Amino acid sequence: MNTQENVHTVKSFLAAMGSDDKPGLLALSAEDIEWIIPGEDWPLAGTYRGHQGLTHLLQKASEMETSFPQPPEFVAQGARVIVVGFAKGKVKATNRTFEDHFVFAITVRNGKVTNIREYIDTQALARSSERA
Repeated sequence: MNTQENVHTVKSFLAAMGSDDKPGLLALSAEDIEWIIPGEDWPLAGTYRGHQGLTHLLQKASEMETSFPQPPEFVAQGARVIVVGFAKGKVKATNRTFEDHFVFAITVRNGKVTNIREYIDTQALARSSERA
């Protein structure tokens, strides 16, 4: 696949995630997908593998409300698509808000997302997960 097709795959993957389209998300994910979210002490931190791991991540993501006030930027070269953006949100359990500038390094092969590595403000996310 060419670079633009890989960007389209990533945009479709993120759109499916944003609209809770689990079948669409799984269709765009490799069976052995790996998603690494760094940090500790906040709901989404961890490494998620395969469709079962992705399903578990989606379940955990429902513990948060997240919005993206501006469309992210997509930078691609070969199989790698870099997504640069900004998110605002709230951890439902604590009712605390967060703001997060992020970078996702996403690998696409044969029209499927195979690997995601997030670079995020783990401290801001951990703070929003703390109970008062």
